[in-house]
Amino acid sequence: MSIFLLTISILLPPGTSKWNKIEHRMFSFITQNWRGQPLVSHETIVNLIGNTTTTAGLRIKAKLNRKKYQIGVKVSKADLSKVNLKPAKFHGDWNYTVNPDAP
Repeated sequence: MSIFLLTISILLPPGTSKWNKIEHRMFSFITQNWRGQPLVSHETIVNLIGNTTTTAGLRIKAKLNRKKYQIGVKVSKADLSKVNLKPAKFHGDWNYTVNPDAP
């Protein structure tokens, strides 16, 4: 049996947020592409999003995620304090590395 310990770094580029300008520019082309189309199923929506392109070369990939996620899960402060997080120098509140615990 093998045990692998991984270090994971989470690095978000500047400007990343739910108000990201790139996402808003993408969404305008998606809505143009599905204008007038009945959004009757998940598959229809994913196909319309995935077939969105621009003359400047933007191509969007879309995939339906049918996984069910449990909602309302709370992580206690005690459990979170056990996670070995190291904030990055740039925006340590957003960017960090998760290091494995010592074996």
